[in-house]
Amino acid sequence: MSESRSQWFLPSGSARRDGCDVLVDHSLPGWQHTGLRVVTLDVGECWSTAEPGWEYVVVPLSGAASVACTDSAGTTHQAALLGRASVFAGSTDVAYVPAGSRLEVSGTAAGSRIAICAARVRDGRAETAFRHVLADEVPVELRGAGSCSREVRNFAAPGSLEADSIIAVEVVTPAGNWSSYPPHKHDEDRDGVETELEEIYYFETQVEGGAPTTGGQDPVGYQRVYGTAERPIDVFAEVRTGDVVLVPHGWHGPSMAAPGYDLYYLNVMAGPGDQRAWLICDDPSHGWVRQTWEGMAVDPRLPVGGEPR
Repeated sequence: MSESRSQWFLPSGSARRDGCDVLVDHSLPGWQHTGLRVVTLDVGECWSTAEPGWEYVVVPLSGAASVACTDSAGTTHQAALLGRASVFAGSTDVAYVPAGSRLEVSGTAAGSRIAICAARVRDGRAETAFRHVLADEVPVELRGAGSCSREVRNFAAPGSLEADSIIAVEVVTPAGNWSSYPPHKHDEDRDGVETELEEIYYFETQVEGGAPTTGGQDPVGYQRVYGTAERPIDVFAEVRTGDVVLVPHGWHGPSMAAPGYDLYYLNVMAGPGDQRAWLICDDPSHGWVRQTWEGMAVDPRLPVGGEPR
């Protein structure tokens, strides 16, 4: 395994520490602006943090949770997140927690799996307010067409949620389809063209359509990250539930759902710039593929969780 791949691909279990199933934070070499924790909580079990200068979005992956935070002004906010059966069951409600808060997440269903997405805020400031975003308020976008169709749930995208730095979305790619395609990058600040954002991919997989796993099945997907001559990176990872790929820079995509297996990923992005925006640049060798989607139907298996909004 190359040094780049071992550094940026974290198989399930390899990022387990401090009571978290997954912990990605700025203690990792080369990682500065984003974080992700995945915790499993039974009813009444709690996880908490009070790290200055970081904002959070709490996302139930499966099960449900309650969120309580005391913000920098001393005001307490609470939200009961109804959650969902699994990431493939549709959108969930989420909670945005501003920087400078003490955050506590409690399980309200047995074995709830909760993602806590994090981003460092610029200048340590906290200018936005706590918010509970209901599931039916999450904008659902059907992106691409044909075998490049995927569902994007923009619960913490610019224009959907007010925040200081964090951008977070989740993507469902039906079996056999490609997403994060054409390959693109966002590792330079170029006014109106590209924003500098590091990115976390957290993956889950299932047998197509949620069919029961009867033994011998191995739900799997694939993720590609590659760089330039000036900034090389080389990751080609076989991904399963609980795996993480980090993208510090470079072209990333495709994310491939193998035939027979649906692919989900949670993206967390932030960067050092003053503009909170997702501006990307396609790999010029592959950007032309977008033009082939014109007039092509979106995969009829989408959306998995109701009509787009």
